[in-house]
Amino acid sequence: MAENATTHLTALSEHILPSSATMVGVCITSLSIVKLAKFTGLAVWVSHSLALCSVVFLVSSLFSYAAMRNRGNARMERLADGTFLVGLTVLSLSTVFLAIAID
Repeated sequence: MAENATTHLTALSEHILPSSATMVGVCITSLSIVKLAKFTGLAVWVSHSLALCSVVFLVSSLFSYAAMRNRGNARMERLADGTFLVGLTVLSLSTVFLAIAID
């Protein structure tokens, strides 16, 4: 039974790692767009939240990689999953605020 749990954890890490790495790229691209468009006001906060978001996804990638290297370390797996969800939440809020700032 423990082997099945370890296999499940490794499979989750294998999905979190590429997704987190992709989301780092999404955040950096969005941040570049905000900076190039030279938005002011609320968009300044959006740029800061996008930068924070990219760091959160980077941390999620590192936890996921550590979980895979340590043969499905459950603690690292939970940290990777939790930080990934925090990153998605911050990114979603950033897009809402960006839409408000553009209007």
